[in-house]
Amino acid sequence: MGFTLDKVIPWGRSFEEYTRMFDMNDGDLMVQILDCGGGPASFNSGMNKRGYVVISIDPIYQFNEEQIERRIKETHDTVLGQLYKNREDYIWNTIKSVEELGKIRMSAMREFLADYKEGKREGRYLAHSLPILPFEDHRFDLALCTHFLFLYSAQLSLEFHKKAIAEMCRVANEVRIFPLLDMGGVPSPYVDEITAELQCSGYEVEVKKVQYEFQRGGNQMMRIKQK
Repeated sequence: MGFTLDKVIPWGRSFEEYTRMFDMNDGDLMVQILDCGGGPASFNSGMNKRGYVVISIDPIYQFNEEQIERRIKETHDTVLGQLYKNREDYIWNTIKSVEELGKIRMSAMREFLADYKEGKREGRYLAHSLPILPFEDHRFDLALCTHFLFLYSAQLSLEFHKKAIAEMCRVANEVRIFPLLDMGGVPSPYVDEITAELQCSGYEVEVKKVQYEFQRGGNQMMRIKQK
């Protein structure tokens, strides 16, 4: 059975959150960027408005604007209900409440939807997914992956993680992954082994604290660079 939209819980993060999660400065925004698992985030739209370019990949991009918007509406209340139930797992400093978070996420997703049709036409949103990428070697300067690898350690095997990260390293000179926690809020059991294997393969690997923490303890990203 192929990928279907009813498997997806769309939850889009903002341009500002991306820059904080990935510790991005102005110079980082100017390079060739690949956003892996971009979903309904507003990062691509925000980059485009600022005159920068990013290609986002996600299997949901095989669906049209109306289908994605409908799925967002179908799942919105369920997501907020889960956040209410588990709100002690999050830090409510910058974002003060579940209600405020819902407004921020919906604003990001509305911005994505407004940009989506034009972005698809321009080739900024492509329906692909890890661990196989349709790009030539070193096509990008920087590849990003947020809230997918490591977060779903219980659902995605160690072998999947290794293949996905190796593929991102193939197409980009630098890779950044955030966060390094799994869905249970504990460090992914894959981080240490993957770090050691990458270092043995000649990569520079850094686990770096960033100025972003919403999931409690989720304030680190992995940075992988070609030597």
